Amino acid sequence: MTVFLCSKCGTAITPELAELAAIPDVSDDERDRDKETRRAPSTVPRGHYAIDPEPWGPPYVVQEDQEDPKPAQSRGPVVCREEGFVISAGSRHTVLVHPDDAAGLQPLPNWENSSGCCGPTGDQGLNRACPCGTPVATLAAECFGPYELHLDPVRTYAFSP
Repeated sequence: MTVFLCSKCGTAITPELAELAAIPDVSDDERDRDKETRRAPSTVPRGHYAIDPEPWGPPYVVQEDQEDPKPAQSRGPVVCREEGFVISAGSRHTVLVHPDDAAGLQPLPNWENSSGCCGPTGDQGLNRACPCGTPVATLAAECFGPYELHLDPVRTYAFSP
């Protein structure tokens, strides 16, 4: 079992979690979304975590193939910016947890990096902070993307009691 802590102050961000061998496949079928929030089922079940080997979040770079673009990041939508379709060149090895397993995290002041129609898209950078105020995670909770929380691999660390 592993607990994730804030690298700045040492506060526990999660309870004890069990590691998953891989990121689970989650349905992206509209019928599986919550009827009220429109959120997809959480990528990771409560009480567990997985390491995402793929890049997540900013910075973004222009994709080479603009005719057949890929999603900007794993389990996310295709993103088009002024310069064209982009793909994440952000951090690899973010820790993926169920958002409810880090309930003490707070939105950044003025909801920075949390824009979206039903929740934050997760493609604007860190948008959740430790109670000490340090940005440590990115919540993706938009109605058209995944529902997951990515702990930054530098701003958080794992402890196995």
